[in-house]
Amino acid sequence: MEATAAHAEARSTRTLMVAHAANALGDGSFHITSTLFFAQVVGLSAAQTGLCLTLAWTAGFLLTTPLGLLADRIGLRRSAVLWSLVIAAVLAAVAASGLRDPVPFTAVIALYAVAQSALAGTRQALVATSVAAERRVAVRARLHVAVNTGLGVGAGLGGLALLVGTPEAFRAVFVFDALTFLVAAVVIARLPRPAAPSAATAGPRTLRLDVLRDRRYVLAAALTAVLYLYMPMLTVALPLFIAQRTAAPGWSIALLFVLNTIGVLLVQVRAARTVRSMATAATALRRAGLALLAACAVMAAAALTDSPVVALSVLVVAAVLQVLGEVVLSAASWHVGFALADPERPGQWQGLWSSGQPLARAVGPVVLTALLLGWSGPGWLVLGAVFAGVGLLLALVVTRAEPVEAAPVALAA
Repeated sequence: MEATAAHAEARSTRTLMVAHAANALGDGSFHITSTLFFAQVVGLSAAQTGLCLTLAWTAGFLLTTPLGLLADRIGLRRSAVLWSLVIAAVLAAVAASGLRDPVPFTAVIALYAVAQSALAGTRQALVATSVAAERRVAVRARLHVAVNTGLGVGAGLGGLALLVGTPEAFRAVFVFDALTFLVAAVVIARLPRPAAPSAATAGPRTLRLDVLRDRRYVLAAALTAVLYLYMPMLTVALPLFIAQRTAAPGWSIALLFVLNTIGVLLVQVRAARTVRSMATAATALRRAGLALLAACAVMAAAALTDSPVVALSVLVVAAVLQVLGEVVLSAASWHVGFALADPERPGQWQGLWSSGQPLARAVGPVVLTALLLGWSGPGWLVLGAVFAGVGLLLALVVTRAEPVEAAPVALAA
């Protein structure tokens, strides 16, 4: 029986890795080309693009948890397949249509953001139900590495479209991204099916968002969402800061992204091995906040020199510190998100935990560009202090929390 369960878990892990890598491959090409697609093909201004993305990811944040409740009702595997198909359909529709009006285009992109957010929460719940509790963080780290690898390769493919620079090349990227989600849907459909729960262990079948009553979990998720601001910091604020406030060459932006990708590939699995309990997770959260504080302070220093070489060297040091903070934070947040969740309703609880990322994507670009470009050096120090303070507060919250013991999940072939 144990051998059968171990085989099912290993099969689930391989399946999830393939699905994550496929999605990341398409997303990498999408992210590198989407802004120019919105501007050159759809005809949106920079302000319209920013408003469109903010509204879209806000919708994703608001609906991720309710859609997690839906996933608990209809089944996690079925929900993941559904949202993969929705994303593929939206991408194909955008590529084939000639939408020019910002309002309907924003509605379409909002559907994309909602589906992406719901899929992220559902896949997190699939890890919680397919992998033994003591191995979830390690498996999640391997999935994170697969995602970063896919994003890197996908970004290279998207770069080819940028070199061509035609509307047809951009549309081809969207079609390619849609195909990767179709592949992921087929792969996820082959996940081992969880055995039907008994009457004694089956979770409540209500339509209430009970996760919102779990104040400890909501607080931990909210604090983690603040720490997720490192994502728009890296992808939005830092490139603008480098271009407008430092003497570093323009290609240094691409170099820092490469360093981030390589750093995650080399260190993430190793960092996950250090988080095995709430105590070690709390330690990791404190270290992550301090590492991000140090990264912000060093980034601020990059604006103090007129030498391109010195500015680039300072930014490389900052990027290394940021990677260390990122991988430690990721490992700790996965452990907390799994350990404090209700094991009977993973869709709701993991949906809430995953909603922090679309929230950071929605508010991060506006807040961080105002803080880091409008206030420059002091703004970086304020952001770093927020990271450090929230890391310490979150460590205190999880240290006082008693983890929910997850019952083993039987899997049927």
